Amino acid sequence: MTRRTSREPLIMAPDESRALARAAAESAGIPLAPLEEREYEGGEFKLRPLESVRQRTVFVVQTLAETREAPMARRLLRLLFLLQTLRDAGAAEVIALVPYLAYARKDRRTKPYDPVYTRYVAQLIEAAGTDRVVALDVHNASALDNAFRIPTDHLTALPMMAAYFIAHLPAGQLAVASPDIGGIKRAQLFRELLQRKTGQQVELVFVEKRREGQVVSGGAIIGNPSGRDVIVLDDLCASGATLLQAATSLREAGATSVHAAVTHTPTETGLTTLAAATEVAQVVATDSVGYIASGIASHDKIKILATAELLGNAMARIAHGESLAPLAEHWPCPPFG
Repeated sequence: MTRRTSREPLIMAPDESRALARAAAESAGIPLAPLEEREYEGGEFKLRPLESVRQRTVFVVQTLAETREAPMARRLLRLLFLLQTLRDAGAAEVIALVPYLAYARKDRRTKPYDPVYTRYVAQLIEAAGTDRVVALDVHNASALDNAFRIPTDHLTALPMMAAYFIAHLPAGQLAVASPDIGGIKRAQLFRELLQRKTGQQVELVFVEKRREGQVVSGGAIIGNPSGRDVIVLDDLCASGATLLQAATSLREAGATSVHAAVTHTPTETGLTTLAAATEVAQVVATDSVGYIASGIASHDKIKILATAELLGNAMARIAHGESLAPLAEHWPCPPFG
């Protein structure tokens, strides 16, 4: 076991999130500490830190996207067990950095006897002895704040997306669209950010959506997308149906082009569906789910933005007692201190 005399913070991550954590650690200038990972018959496992964590701040990076090798529920369980292990080992502060927080879409009851998974996950993370949670573009930030009784920090990919579109789309004829009523606030924030960065007016558009079972319908539009390059913004793309329906309606309403912008892509299905659609000019997403297949990342209509600098800067700022507020406005990340 490695022993350090300093009380510098550490970053730890299970194997399934280690590549993302390593890149973030390099950006943060905080060591990525080793873990012993053992698999046992019947699906049991052990995660053991190989470095003393006593009286130290430890960040645990774990994204909760489903993969064949590491299902979502298993990732959550491994996160919980590692958090509790670090608490038992005497860590002064244990912080969960969860770029993609699964189960966050079910944050309220819409039918009798509905579960509220956001609250259940919050209770599990709190019970593991976690002091703080950091997440990226959660489905409903207010619902997450209400679900947790420990501090929560919300990171956003909007500044990096704004920088990308400003560099790749002609100025002066931009619009931001929300594909459903739940995303209006997010779209408004993005529109305001684009206006501040470009100094030009950006149209706000809302596309009506109805969902019955797995069928998405609707398409009525509020706002004027005609003659504009429209960015359809959402926090997550799973099947791609919502964004495709919105793109189709926007093109029919006269949009010059439609670009999909999403932070989380927990399945490849949504990305490939949108990339194959003639109504969608480009899909911009982040690597918040960790693993991105090489065929997806190299597709000429798909652009994957790296989150390592954002995640690393956030951890460094927390470790140094600095505010995270500047990260919601600027990209690249502004220096701190």
